[in-house]
Amino acid sequence: MNPAVLYPLQPDHPELVAPFAALVRRMGARRLWMCQSFQAETHQVLAYLAGAGHTVPVGTSVTLLPLRHPYEAALQARSLALLTGEPVVAGFGIGNPDFVAGLTGRPYDSPRTAVRDYLRSVRALLDGERVEAGGPYHHLDGALPLLPHAPRVEVGAGVLRPGMARTAGEAADVAITWMTPPGYVAGTLRPALEEGAAAAGRSRAPRIATAVHVVLDRPGRDVRALALAATAGHREAPHYAAMLRAAGLTLDPHDPAGSADALLWHRVVVAGSAQEIAGALDAYRRSGVDEVLLNPTGVLLGEGVHAAVEDLEEILAACRSFLPGDRQEAASVEPGERPGRLVG
Repeated sequence: MNPAVLYPLQPDHPELVAPFAALVRRMGARRLWMCQSFQAETHQVLAYLAGAGHTVPVGTSVTLLPLRHPYEAALQARSLALLTGEPVVAGFGIGNPDFVAGLTGRPYDSPRTAVRDYLRSVRALLDGERVEAGGPYHHLDGALPLLPHAPRVEVGAGVLRPGMARTAGEAADVAITWMTPPGYVAGTLRPALEEGAAAAGRSRAPRIATAVHVVLDRPGRDVRALALAATAGHREAPHYAAMLRAAGLTLDPHDPAGSADALLWHRVVVAGSAQEIAGALDAYRRSGVDEVLLNPTGVLLGEGVHAAVEDLEEILAACRSFLPGDRQEAASVEPGERPGRLVG
């Protein structure tokens, strides 16, 4: 198993991300991912890093589609592939309705249609096709100049629930999920992706890339507190809360210790030694996840860049040596069972 690395914050300077890019190159991690940033813009940060010598595979998880026309989105993604000389995953999501309305004048009547049409236009442009689109959410009549030497760009969609998973199954190369437990991926999202792919006549469903919060359990660390800090901004959002309930988590704002245990028990946050984390992450592989994004938000917020990179380096080394057949406690439990030290 070779995970990717996620820089999960919004940087105000590319040098904040540089240690993560260097880690990807040093450890041979699968990819460097960044999220939407409203400080130093994501594509520009990744381009800066490439110019500074950090020519590694990259991905966006996710940039918000109301910010740019599909033609500009395809151009930006292909430009990153040209600058890095490496494959790119261009992931897109819609943002919340208020954000959409603030840019376009009104929320999307059908978010799924907006995403489907957008992904198809971006994919076709990247494939060298001329696109003629006149749907409700964008107009496009044009093509990108052909550049056969450009590395491959995969088009991804942010996915949390079955409806958007079906849409991703119809139009995306990659379904990008965040805080989705292994059992929920296997039992809910993967079948919906396959259903969408079949409905669109596609030969296979998109591969799945999942961001997973990770915390090394070091002496003096409060793993529960870091788990809560890492997930605070998302678990309180209505769409994430609905997904987590559907996945079987009971999160009570008046019971932080119980909520932290639920996050750890269901592997929304994976904690323990590096070897235990590697074993627990294998549950994601068995659920159908092709690419795990190691997300160090809790440690990054609490202890800074150096501590987060040190954690990730140890976890990557452990994942490299982990074999699916290893008989480790962390790997042997199924989602929903109590995974020993992983709940602190």
